[in-house]
Amino acid sequence: MEFEFKLADLGEGIAEAEIRGWLVKEGERVEEHQPVVEVETDKAVVEVPTPKAGRVVRLHHAEGTIIPVGETLLTILEGAESEALAAAPAAEEERKEFVGIVGQLPEAVDEPQTPSAPATAAEIKALPSVRALAKELHIELAQLTGSGPDGSISAEDVRQAATRSALPKRAVPAEDGSYRKPMRAVRRAIARNLLKSQQLTAFVTNMDEFDVTRLHDLKLRETEHLAERDLPLTFLPFFMKAVQHALVEFPRFNAQVDEENKEVIFHTQCHMAIAVDTADGLMVPVISNVQEKSIIDLAEELRTLSERARHRSISPEEMQGSTITITNFGSYGGHYATPILNYPNVAILGCGRIRQKPWVYQGEIAIRQILPLSLTFDHRITDGAEACRFLTRVGRYLEDPGLLFIESV
Repeated sequence: MEFEFKLADLGEGIAEAEIRGWLVKEGERVEEHQPVVEVETDKAVVEVPTPKAGRVVRLHHAEGTIIPVGETLLTILEGAESEALAAAPAAEEERKEFVGIVGQLPEAVDEPQTPSAPATAAEIKALPSVRALAKELHIELAQLTGSGPDGSISAEDVRQAATRSALPKRAVPAEDGSYRKPMRAVRRAIARNLLKSQQLTAFVTNMDEFDVTRLHDLKLRETEHLAERDLPLTFLPFFMKAVQHALVEFPRFNAQVDEENKEVIFHTQCHMAIAVDTADGLMVPVISNVQEKSIIDLAEELRTLSERARHRSISPEEMQGSTITITNFGSYGGHYATPILNYPNVAILGCGRIRQKPWVYQGEIAIRQILPLSLTFDHRITDGAEACRFLTRVGRYLEDPGLLFIESV
């Protein structure tokens, strides 16, 4: 009995998935709950197990295919029929007979063909300069068809072969040398979410700079201490705590707009989304209940979630429910930006690279550690004056980390 295994509803409104790779082959036996395919959605990469045991008789789609929920992934033959299929001789070249309706008939035997010997280096028509170019570009001349006189291989033939071999996977080259490549599921999701944010919010960005020399010194001292625990300490946990404490005084930035009822929902807990750069695009895992966690707690959780985000092993649930977002583009050398809101959040803080700058400190010019911050907020829920006060409060906590103990609750 044949069972058609269809792509099930993966939840969270996911309507389609891309086949990243098959974990089984046609003719292979699979057990119940065995992972058979790896698919990528706009949330994560997951392995999909089969609900039935049997033998795979057909894989319905090639790797890279985007299929909707409900589409057949593969066909499995169950029960005794699957074992009979396994016992049947494979249809290989050396098989000389087949079973017909009236019994067994001999198959026509082809005369053995003598394979043509590969061309030797001496037989390949190519100038010494072309051979040198092929060696430099790691191109096998024997695999090329020459376009020059008498079938000789030209330098252009070698360059075109090198271009084809360098194309990304699934790229479709054009005559002008450009190529097309399908957008990955996560990239399409990013595009949809950013477009939605731009369409539904009245976003504006406020920027400022802050002297974080004391924070810089504190971080250096604690980094050496925490190295004994194999815990890397970055500035990001400090940024998170400063934002979380500032939200106590400025709750409008820890909110969202109820579009249907025209109301503002104020969150009493701080669930912070952290933008993480990955090979597949920007992922935003969420650190929940920041108000209950220490700098060390946040550092440990950030390390774990960031690694899982980069390996696409993070679950969709761990990227949902944020109330505010932080993006730390300073770790990549950036200074200022205009971050796009992570809808439905109404605020996102962008942290630039801390660098030494001349600064007026205690009435004199001194070299200080300066942090640029960019705050994008939804103008529908508040105005620029309050945004400036909120950003200034965050900056004060970072300029003097001691205030986190004195002024916060």
